[in-house]
Amino acid sequence: MTTQPTLATPGLDRHMVEVDAERQRQLARFGDQHHPDGTGSTTDRKRADEARRHCDHTTRTGQLTWNDILTEEVCEALAESDPGLLRAELVQVAAVALAWISDLDSRTEGSAR
Repeated sequence: MTTQPTLATPGLDRHMVEVDAERQRQLARFGDQHHPDGTGSTTDRKRADEARRHCDHTTRTGQLTWNDILTEEVCEALAESDPGLLRAELVQVAAVALAWISDLDSRTEGSAR
């Protein structure tokens, strides 16, 4: 028998239930998918560099948005060709997306869905 891990981040259990439900919908619709990564191109590396510069600029000027943060993380993931590093970047993408969801929920007292 396996036990469910207790997630330390407040609200993450609920978010992960929603993510799991979406994965179940994807599996039902498309099945278990296997595709090439398609990452690591010169164009993707240039986009990642630009996204980092933009994020640094908006941070310095006090205009940083969730859009900036998530875009930077997605671009960094797309620029990575090493599978281990790509996986780490995708975890960062997921964490930022969940942080944004949490922020949205906090603005609407948990009623956003």
